[in-house]
Amino acid sequence: MNAPVSPPVVLRGLGVSPGRAVGPAAFLPEPVAEPPAGRRLPPGTDYAAQASRVGAASGRVQAALEAAAQRAEGESADLLHATAAIAADPTLVADAEQRVLTDRLVPERAVWEAAEAVAEQFAALGGLFAERVRDIEDVRDRLVADLTDRPAPGLPDRDAPYVLVATDIAPALVATLDPAHVLGIVTGAGGPTSHTAILARARGITAVVAARGVEDVVAEGDVVLVDGGAGAVTVHPAAQDVAAARALASQVRTFDGVGRTADGHRVELLANVGSPRDAADAAAQHAEGVGLFRTEFAFLDHDEAPGIDEQVAAYRQVLAAFAGRKVVVRTLDAGADKPLPFLAGEPEANPALGVRGLRTAQAHPKVLDDQLVAIARAAAAESATVWVMAPMVATVDEAQEFVAACARHGLDTAGVMVEVPSAALLAGPILAHAAFASIGTNDLTQYTMAADRVLGSVAHLSYAWQPAVLHLVAATCRGGAQQGRPVGVCGEAAAVPALAVVLVGLGVTSLSMTPRALPDVAAVLAATTLDECRRLAQLALAASSAADAEAVVRAALPVLTTLGL
Repeated sequence: MNAPVSPPVVLRGLGVSPGRAVGPAAFLPEPVAEPPAGRRLPPGTDYAAQASRVGAASGRVQAALEAAAQRAEGESADLLHATAAIAADPTLVADAEQRVLTDRLVPERAVWEAAEAVAEQFAALGGLFAERVRDIEDVRDRLVADLTDRPAPGLPDRDAPYVLVATDIAPALVATLDPAHVLGIVTGAGGPTSHTAILARARGITAVVAARGVEDVVAEGDVVLVDGGAGAVTVHPAAQDVAAARALASQVRTFDGVGRTADGHRVELLANVGSPRDAADAAAQHAEGVGLFRTEFAFLDHDEAPGIDEQVAAYRQVLAAFAGRKVVVRTLDAGADKPLPFLAGEPEANPALGVRGLRTAQAHPKVLDDQLVAIARAAAAESATVWVMAPMVATVDEAQEFVAACARHGLDTAGVMVEVPSAALLAGPILAHAAFASIGTNDLTQYTMAADRVLGSVAHLSYAWQPAVLHLVAATCRGGAQQGRPVGVCGEAAAVPALAVVLVGLGVTSLSMTPRALPDVAAVLAATTLDECRRLAQLALAASSAADAEAVVRAALPVLTTLGL
């Protein structure tokens, strides 16, 4: 007698990495258990020897993460390096060691309490500090596992590829995922701009986050169909839907290096890069250029700002990968929420609204001046067409001062990031001075919706489909049109094919994204005329919610279904 077939169950979440994937559900192994509170070492123990175990475990965990980073690429490698740095954090290690020596706690309990203290501090600071809390918890678990001779947190051990289901997934774990084994990701928590979402897109793994209750509905081994475009998760999908998803997943799309709509309207399709390795990957994916070159990699792991010669050498590696093509260099985006020792200021109650981006130049003008010198020298030594832009510009005066600073160094194409609503509303006056604007939709959404971009409880607000955000994009494009200036998008929204169509319809002239998203975005644009883009943009602007905006646009784009996006 045949077993009864369970009816399909559909859960809704936020699609953060497009495509369709189908396979058996697999859950993460049981998390590392919290060591019992108050568990202490017996009298007569060599407490110093026990304390030293913490440092030894720190070294082993750091080494394992660095080894994984060496095997990874791009943002995944950067994330693993950052997590390794947390594992080796002398403050965390010293606090745990002191708890062993003073409170006589067993090392694993001492690590747990020390890590919890750091996580609480980071959560209270908010912004990108809060984004690191999950990494701190991951390091905590790895240290406790090492100290108790248990397996480190890892992936399910399965013979066949699977869909990974979890409440949340540590970014360091996502960074190590192999798309050949992990077909898709579904989490109950998270948001569209979380590290998990960004890394899933970068690795080309279909993903849906914020699918609340997924852990209660899905059982180990259930067949799950993940639609990362529509943000839908179907448990027990129909056989014909499984076959269709697998057929679509087997298709391989490539980008020919020229972005355009169906009627030939040119849209530059560029890549976001944060290291020379990223640049090589973007060039291999035929990106037309670089729309966002994050220069922070040249400043990390420095107690003092790197010298000009060191910066020149670093920048040249990226520029060399795009000889004869455009590279938009963003000056250092750091400050209170992305601390660097040489930019340290007074503690801030709300770092996301504090001294960051271009604002750091007021207190540290030499850092910006040296960077502009280095960018100019690197540009002169290579054949790439170099544009420069400043992050976190909020006023006309800031734009004018930055453009003047660039001009003093022979950098004539100077623009601004539009991440603050004031910059969008003043786009016309700002672009009377700046040569171009590039919209950072992640921060623009955060500041527009007053919703922390890494806080899962407000993930539904942290969505670039929000009509209010789209109206600010439209305002920026109107300002660009008034001044005859190009306006691009370099936030995560550019990597969403359906949203890319809307952005072009609003007047955006270039889209910069993770290289893996280029073929999908190019395919959807190539199937849509400019007039259709404009019509869909107006439908999105008229919507009353992000969900309605996305739904009305997706319903009017049958090519998304055809392509499995």
